[in-house]
Amino acid sequence: MARLQRTIFTTPVVNALLGAFSRLYLRLAGWRVEGALGADKCVLIAAPHTSNWDLPLTLMTAFVLDLRLHWLGKHTIFKFPFGPVMRWLGGIAVHRHQNNNLVANSAQALRDFQGKVQLIIPPEGTRDKVTTWKTGFYWIAHGAGVPIQLAYMDYAHKRVGLGPLLQPSGDIEADMVTIKAFYAPFMGKHAHKT
Repeated sequence: MARLQRTIFTTPVVNALLGAFSRLYLRLAGWRVEGALGADKCVLIAAPHTSNWDLPLTLMTAFVLDLRLHWLGKHTIFKFPFGPVMRWLGGIAVHRHQNNNLVANSAQALRDFQGKVQLIIPPEGTRDKVTTWKTGFYWIAHGAGVPIQLAYMDYAHKRVGLGPLLQPSGDIEADMVTIKAFYAPFMGKHAHKT
């Protein structure tokens, strides 16, 4: 994983302006932002992830909740001319088909980072319907010694926010039961993919 760089969330004037815009837009659009950040340094699960519209909604929520997000995305969305913009939005390019020790490198980057940072990862790994979540988010948090904050989008009830923290125990099967139970009631934009 690349070194965590300066983002839109750490650019003071821009962050303040987009925070005000995000609060106004979400309120006018009927969205409720819920919860609060439970740890300055953590891995956020972003679920359910069923639409490209999840990214703008996530970014606006981050401004409202004063998060310092970084997110992993497939390398193809970082091609010219969008690469610099995606990185400024907190994106980190991932080459899915390369053996690049992504989990270990991401955990190390979180351990080494000084200050407030949240690494957001959609556990489905795709916008399509899946029956099994990828577990990289879990092992990144476990390896970095940071908690997992359960973040959600519920298009059915127009609410988005942060749920409880979960400190990974190392027993992934038991922890995943807790995580999946939390996400069970939430519906993505495309409910048939949830």
